[in-house]
Amino acid sequence: MHIHRLEKIWLIFGISMLFVFLAVLGVGTFAMGVAPPGGHHHAVDPDTVMEKEPFNNPGLREIGENEYEAVMLAFAFGYSPERMEVPVGAKVHFIVTSPDVVHGFAIPGTNVNMMAVPGEVNSVSHTFKDPGEYLILCNEYCGAAHEMMMTTIIVQ
Repeated sequence: MHIHRLEKIWLIFGISMLFVFLAVLGVGTFAMGVAPPGGHHHAVDPDTVMEKEPFNNPGLREIGENEYEAVMLAFAFGYSPERMEVPVGAKVHFIVTSPDVVHGFAIPGTNVNMMAVPGEVNSVSHTFKDPGEYLILCNEYCGAAHEMMMTTIIVQ
């Protein structure tokens, strides 16, 4: 079988780039300690999550001056707590998990968008600068009546 000279050049170039890529990746991973994010991995037992701190008492807690922690559970067709109120300019740290199936956790018009995965604790923070009523929606299909899964944050 005869391979044209330009095809040989492209094969050599492609294979060389593959080795360069793997070398850079290997040096970054092993020599420099580069790793994907996830050093703050928190896991919970989804069967007993509603019996253990902090998920046994979900809700909004003030943790500083105009700073709040919202511990939330996403479950089949709802969130707990059902409603929260914070002042304008409040920074809210959302801590979310699920005891049953994968749910979405999104606040349209903000940077809040994450998954509530059984056995995993996910978190995101957002500062509410504008007053209004913010809807928290499940953006991951979780079963019948999924479209009814929502809660609200009232910023006043």
